[in-house]
Amino acid sequence: QVQLVESGGGLVQPGGSLRLSCAASGFTFSSAAMGWYRQAPGKQREMVADITSGGNTNYADSVKGRFTISRDNAKNSVYLQMNSLKPEDTAVYYCNAVRIYNPNVIWGQGTQVTVSS
Repeated sequence: QVQLVESGGGLVQPGGSLRLSCAASGFTFSSAAMGWYRQAPGKQREMVADITSGGNTNYADSVKGRFTISRDNAKNSVYLQMNSLKPEDTAVYYCNAVRIYNPNVIWGQGTQVTVSS
C-alpha cells in the first residue's frame, strides 16, 4: 500500500522550532523526489521545500534560511526542520512524493502547524 504519514506538527510560539517527519511505504523511496507543501486557511497549497533523489534541495523564498529539508533513505523518511517560526507559517503541512516513470503524485494526510503566542 502506497502511503505517506506525516507527524510532528503542533502549537509553537513565534521564534520556536518544530521538526516534521514523513514516513513513506509501498514504493521505492530512494528514487523518489520528496516535497513539503503547506496550505493555510483560505489560501492555495504552496510548495515549501523539496529534495531530489540525489539530495538537491529547493526552498520557497519565504522559508529560506529558516527551514531545512532532509531525507534518510535507510528509514524511508523525509524531514522538515523549521526554525524561527512565524505566525504566517501556520498551515497544514503535507508531504508528497514524485516517483520516476509514474505521473501520479502521492500525498500524505497532513499535519497541523500553528504558530501563536
